[in-house]
Amino acid sequence: MRRVPPEMFRFATGEKADLNGAVLDAFGMAGEHLETTLGIDGVRERLRAVGWIAELGDGELHDTLRRLVGWELLDVVHNHAENYRTAEEYERRNLHYSLTRRGEAALAGVHHALEVLASTGALQTAVLEAITDRLDELTVLSREPATADRRIFSTLRELEGHSEALVENTKAFNAQLQRLLRADGVDLDVFREVKAATVAYLQEFLVNLDRRGGTVAAAVARVEERGVAVLRERALRGAELPPVPGEDPAAAWLESRRARWAGLRAWFLPDDRGRPRIEQLHDIARRAIVSLLQVLERINESRRRSSSAVQDFRELARWFASAPGEDDLHRLWSTAFGLGPARHAHLAHSDPELIPSAHSWAEAPPVEVSALLRSSGRTERFTRTGKVRDVAAVRAERRERARLERAQLAGAWEELGTDRPVRLSSLAALDTAVFDRLLELLGRALAVPPDADGLRRATTGDGRVEIALSPPPDARTAVLRTARGTLRSPDYVIHVTTLGQATTVSPAPARPTEAAG
Repeated sequence: MRRVPPEMFRFATGEKADLNGAVLDAFGMAGEHLETTLGIDGVRERLRAVGWIAELGDGELHDTLRRLVGWELLDVVHNHAENYRTAEEYERRNLHYSLTRRGEAALAGVHHALEVLASTGALQTAVLEAITDRLDELTVLSREPATADRRIFSTLRELEGHSEALVENTKAFNAQLQRLLRADGVDLDVFREVKAATVAYLQEFLVNLDRRGGTVAAAVARVEERGVAVLRERALRGAELPPVPGEDPAAAWLESRRARWAGLRAWFLPDDRGRPRIEQLHDIARRAIVSLLQVLERINESRRRSSSAVQDFRELARWFASAPGEDDLHRLWSTAFGLGPARHAHLAHSDPELIPSAHSWAEAPPVEVSALLRSSGRTERFTRTGKVRDVAAVRAERRERARLERAQLAGAWEELGTDRPVRLSSLAALDTAVFDRLLELLGRALAVPPDADGLRRATTGDGRVEIALSPPPDARTAVLRTARGTLRSPDYVIHVTTLGQATTVSPAPARPTEAAG
């Protein structure tokens, strides 16, 4: 890096820094309006435009302008084209000031520094797509005649702008990400929300990143097949650089284009067959996701655990250090650790007369101490045993309920039992309990594959009832009505038998004789 002139940014420091910066901003605004020089009145007008509202005398303003001229940030010339009627008018309107190249660079540097301080980095997939589009456009323009040189120049500049935006935003975001990983001492709620949002942001950016990077690399290769040097020469002609005294600017312009193209290749298609930086960005993002998730886990863990022993002892040490007196220290010690007199000293043996009062406690037999004494300060209290509950009535009620259920189940199987295959529609209206049993049998039968005879056989869970089901020989529909509603289904042929009544069931005839209900 070439050395910056020592007084180039001196205007931004010192007690007059605000006034110096405002004067340079006034000249910068004048340049935006194509005013190259300003007199003392023009400087005042532009100062008001940039927001300077403090009182400023002519002497102080002249001193500021002379100071900036001395630092080579402003240039001063005499205006010999005016006619001056008085000496005061000559002093006021004779001197005209303008920004030097060093002044323009200093003002641009400060503005860029402020933008960097206020900006945040970003990972933008749209930039990758824009780079691909500009590369493809250069490939198409390389086949067109010389009339496309200006379009090649503008497209190349757009490509360089997108590349610079990608690099700058990525560097800024990576630096911001590392600062976020090291962040400490902030509000945990905000910290957790920012980290969670960052994880989602990174995960969204990583989707199809490899494919996008490969697409850009392929577009770079297509442009190089057409000849990058030729494109740069055509872009130089399309740039229409103005003539300047001294060295020809074309060589420096071409060298700048070569450097920017090399930077683009380093990101997507390195010359040394090394690893593209876009893949390194992929690794950095994935490591950041893992690190952020670990930090979030630690935050959640700390929320689940209200405090730790280390933190408790540190806080207790602070209390001891700030205690006003020794009595307070003893009271704090007793409160914190609970080391008071023995609570079991009042306990006695079951027959204390057997132990003389002069007998040493170290030689006396031990006394049983309740486990509750340590936790609650009380011993067990043995009371009368609770009355055993008479459950004879409950058992009788349960037996009666089970008998009724068995009777109901037997009645349902008896009503559903058939001595021969019948159509489902012949069952007509059914009781709710019987209908539930029928649905259970049909579900079991339809869940098994048919046998060699085309029948689906199934039994109940206890094996006492069997159903044999065959598909209907025609397209008739069975309609069964219950108190809960109506069932419509194919008119299957069923044969329900109970234990001890199972008979050999043949496939249903093509035309059953039962009438449909």
